[in-house]
Amino acid sequence: MIEIVVKQAAKRITVIAGTGSNNTKEAIRLTKHAKHVGADAALLISPYYNRPTQVGLYLHFKAVAEAVDIPIILYNIASRTGVNIEPETVADLAKIKNIVGIKESSGNLDQMSRIIQLCGEQFALISGDDSLTLPIMAIGGIGIISVVANIVPQDVADMVDSFLQGDLRHAKKMHYKLLPLVKAMFIETNPIPVKTAMGLLGMIEPTLRLPMCSMKEENKIKLIKALKDYGLLK
Repeated sequence: MIEIVVKQAAKRITVIAGTGSNNTKEAIRLTKHAKHVGADAALLISPYYNRPTQVGLYLHFKAVAEAVDIPIILYNIASRTGVNIEPETVADLAKIKNIVGIKESSGNLDQMSRIIQLCGEQFALISGDDSLTLPIMAIGGIGIISVVANIVPQDVADMVDSFLQGDLRHAKKMHYKLLPLVKAMFIETNPIPVKTAMGLLGMIEPTLRLPMCSMKEENKIKLIKALKDYGLLK
């Protein structure tokens, strides 16, 4: 899949490949493959299920970074993995030259502020929550690895670019415009709503593989309303 995306992108955009695993050896293998086929960077989720200690997290990411010379972005989402990457651990990892940033999905702005304090703004703090993109940028973040951008990429880019250009008024306007649609993307577990929305908009075949399953009908009705309210569906 990564190879296909790299070929289709043809260097027109940056390709960041998800190569994380709860198995360090497997994460190294996947990251090596991503580099081999031409990915520009790798996104590595913290090991899930195993619940490693902070030392274990450090050693895991360090091993991958030392094995594969490609820019690496950490991905912290304790709600899915069971373990939080603490800011002090992030700071230790930021000393490794090719660990360049973190996708932060903790929802904890205090924690993210601490990351900026410890690592400096040269270390990329990237939002992992669409509804928090603007607040995270206000404390030093650089943007978002987004869910809702799968259906409204231009609007998400507009919000981020406006903030970076100093137009806070327009960035706030776009934040509040996007917010109801963002909320609809999480009526059920991601990526069920966004894939359903993309199907409704004719962008993809909205196939879901178990254990992901179709939305409840009442939630699909709410999603359709959000898409209509946004002007995406008639």
